Amino acid sequence: MARWVSRRRFLQTTGWTAAGAGLVGSAAAGAGPSETAQTDQKIKIIGIACSPRKGKTTAQAVQVALEASKAVAPDRIETELIDLAELEIPGYVAAGIPLKEGQRDDFPAIAEKLADKQTAGIIVGSPVYFGNMSYLCKAFLDRCIALRMRRFALSGKVAGAVAVGGVRNGGQEMTLQAIAAALSCQEMLLVGDGKPTAHWGATVWNNGTDDITQDEFGMATSKNLGRRVAEVALACRAK
Repeated sequence: MARWVSRRRFLQTTGWTAAGAGLVGSAAAGAGPSETAQTDQKIKIIGIACSPRKGKTTAQAVQVALEASKAVAPDRIETELIDLAELEIPGYVAAGIPLKEGQRDDFPAIAEKLADKQTAGIIVGSPVYFGNMSYLCKAFLDRCIALRMRRFALSGKVAGAVAVGGVRNGGQEMTLQAIAAALSCQEMLLVGDGKPTAHWGATVWNNGTDDITQDEFGMATSKNLGRRVAEVALACRAK
């Protein structure tokens, strides 16, 4: 218990190690029930590609989902893809361990974007490694503990997940479940891929060519996921 309290105090005093104090106020305002949502209010949906291979199949699958999100209401929805491949996300900071001297940390800038009140939806994508998410995805989700401890800055935002595997049934659904478990701890609103595929998220197959467009079913799930995230995000903001 003492160890947990110590870690909690560290995170509370350092935030995400570099984020400004103003983020607490903006996050709280975004999550508060008193915020007046306008029907024409623009929203943002952010995709996080958690593969160490920059611009490859995971980033491509998340981008497909984002394009489908944008298509729901082009005049109201903005999208952004954040590719973690060349970024530094030290996972050990989530345990309350200070950054090593000279260690770069790109998480604070990402946290600012995710907590921004305009951000209404987040799509997290990961390749499948041994039936689970990548180390980069786990580090990212672990670091999101800082957002949870900052008054649940992601509360009420819509979340979806994408998993890309080397075979058609290579652990994609288990990876989706693992990502969903982490996001549910943030009080996010989890959605799967919408109809007609309508399961737990986007399940994409990379057949070894890095051309995921050949996977028609996987592309359908990515598009349906992006559309569903956008629909629910817009509906939530309209209330």
